[in-house]
Amino acid sequence: MQIVSVLIEHPTISLNRPFSYGYNGEKKIVIGERVLVPFNNRDLIGYVIDVELTTRSVEELEDEKGFRVLMVKQVIDSKPLLSLELMELSQQVADYYIAPKISVLQAMLPPTLRPASSSLKQPKIAYEDYLVFIRDEEKLSPKQKEILLLIKENSPVKKREIKSPTIIKKLLDLDLIKIEKKEKIRFSIPDEKTVVAPPLTVDQNQVIDEFCKSDDRVFLLEGITGSGKTEVYLALAERTLKTGKNVLMLVPEIALTPMMVAHFVSRYHQDVAVLHSELTPAEKYDEYRRIAEGKVRIVVGVRSAIFAPLSNIGLIILDEEHVESYKQDTLPFYHAREVAIMRAMPLKAKVLLGSATPSLESRARALKGVYHLLQLKQRINKRELPVTEIVDLMDANNLYPQSIIFSKQLVAELKTVIERHEQAILLINRRGYATYVSCRQCGYVFRCPQDDMVLTYHRSDKLLKCHHCDYVEELPAVCPQCGSKHLWQTGFGTERVEDEIHKFFPKVRTLRLDSDTSKVRSQVGKIVKSFANHEADILIGTQMIAKGHDFPLVTLVGVILADMGLYYPSYRSAEQTFQLITQAVGRSGRKDRPGKAIIQTNMPGHYAIVLGSKQDYASFFATEMKIRKLSNDSPFSFEMIISLLSKNAEVLDEAIMQLASDMKNAIKEFGEVLGPTTPFYNREREYYRRILIIKHRNYFRIRPIIAKLVFPLAANSKFQVKIDVDSFEI
Repeated sequence: MQIVSVLIEHPTISLNRPFSYGYNGEKKIVIGERVLVPFNNRDLIGYVIDVELTTRSVEELEDEKGFRVLMVKQVIDSKPLLSLELMELSQQVADYYIAPKISVLQAMLPPTLRPASSSLKQPKIAYEDYLVFIRDEEKLSPKQKEILLLIKENSPVKKREIKSPTIIKKLLDLDLIKIEKKEKIRFSIPDEKTVVAPPLTVDQNQVIDEFCKSDDRVFLLEGITGSGKTEVYLALAERTLKTGKNVLMLVPEIALTPMMVAHFVSRYHQDVAVLHSELTPAEKYDEYRRIAEGKVRIVVGVRSAIFAPLSNIGLIILDEEHVESYKQDTLPFYHAREVAIMRAMPLKAKVLLGSATPSLESRARALKGVYHLLQLKQRINKRELPVTEIVDLMDANNLYPQSIIFSKQLVAELKTVIERHEQAILLINRRGYATYVSCRQCGYVFRCPQDDMVLTYHRSDKLLKCHHCDYVEELPAVCPQCGSKHLWQTGFGTERVEDEIHKFFPKVRTLRLDSDTSKVRSQVGKIVKSFANHEADILIGTQMIAKGHDFPLVTLVGVILADMGLYYPSYRSAEQTFQLITQAVGRSGRKDRPGKAIIQTNMPGHYAIVLGSKQDYASFFATEMKIRKLSNDSPFSFEMIISLLSKNAEVLDEAIMQLASDMKNAIKEFGEVLGPTTPFYNREREYYRRILIIKHRNYFRIRPIIAKLVFPLAANSKFQVKIDVDSFEI
């Protein structure tokens, strides 16, 4: 008999330990396989982490252990799901992020292979039946001969393409043909015309040579927008491939994958695989297996692609490394940058972090020598940066008549661009039509019943939507509190911007790219490609359009409300605002036409807006670092959020107060505890949420204290506990 130790599929701290089961089947179970096991009167998926052979009977084991030994009901896999390298990485990630290991394993694997009950309903390998010719036969009817000859001349032929099932059966019975099953290809990357690499600039060559000659493992490539970072990535990838090593290329947004995939496919064709959430579960499964079977040498994907089963990795690249989407906001709360470094070290691979506006943490590490700093200080061919104009929206003279969205300056520039048959990008970092809907009579504001966030009105489908948890409801005709019909739509998002554009320019062609339009599968790539082909004059979108794109005809960028992010209650708001403005402005004038940017704001003097308009990263970094030092915020300290959730608000408040007191006493010598407090997102469905913020300088000294004080709460069924190490939520 085999005794297997398994992790149960539920990703909670209280169940983050192995459970033992017996197995009397013939198969030899191997670490890394999934099994179906009974748990708490239900059948769940377990992930095997240890196997022990024993000659003892079940009865003997039960006497020894003092509890009933349950048996494995089914072994699901025929071989381990993860390589030894990824298994070791999963443990490292789980340890660092204090996350249930099963949550890391679930993040690593595609839906079909995930250690979760839902995986049993996911698509498996799909096969197509092909007809293969074996031999000729004279004693056939004319129609049978015709079909046999057709198969002979085109063998193998898809069975479904021959519309004569009776004749096919006869030919099969006579052993004149046979059926072979071939795997269906459910996803294929469109091939691109081969592109010859352009000559590199002196700056690009210097960066590449410095990267290749250095023995350092982590590099930060700081290059202004339009400086040619992508060509550096491609050149370094080529050098890596020539050494026999493979390349992992990460981008922060799905919107950037089509462009990056096209770059790599145009150079390396079928050696490229893609991993991102736009793929169906079947397509993810097929791509995952292609990578695991060694059929590709380059993987391009978003955050979760850091766990791609690519072997022999020599180079990991994170483009736009500053973007927050590299940080997972659900269990396990990992950051792709840190996982990339974890993964690269034992492989002796190199990590390249690229950005025009590096995160303050990365830039500070580069200045300390933790990362090797590389810089591209000029645009390709020394093209000028866009001319920028900051427009003060507090000055009513600047507003365009009959609009609260557009300034006179922006409308005038849009008119010029349209007349020249050029293109413009309009950035508003808020989707929907109206920011919120309220009753003018009683002041009622429509909020999400699950997390208490304000609902945003989307006019395209006449729905109120929560942008945090995706709750949706119809907009009623009257106020649910007082019955008034006077419902007021306040604020604006991408939908309303597009609506007003058509009022001012009825014949203009527009496209909109935000997380609403991108919910439709493959829509992101279509929108980006359509705009690149000049099938639209104006692209309107959220931050998805502000990074990485290279549209030759874009000569104008309009930032509709540049200070929007500054009102968000986070010490990172200035940094995020600066990055967004800098990246957006950088989309203009990237080829042989001069560019311009109009930045509309209610705070024209704010340093993040002024320096962002100038793309002056050095000055912003110096200014922001002084502010961060005074407040002891990252990168001068590390931050962690401990979230405690409960359905009972009074019980929750009492527990979080006690935890805060215990924590303050335990870490007072080398850390600071802020709170407890009610966070911006204060509800998760029926659960109330409270948080503690831990600031510290030595994570490994506070980790055992966290475990000692927090884990007992996690074992209490009244509470849910979540630990976000290196949090971005603060």
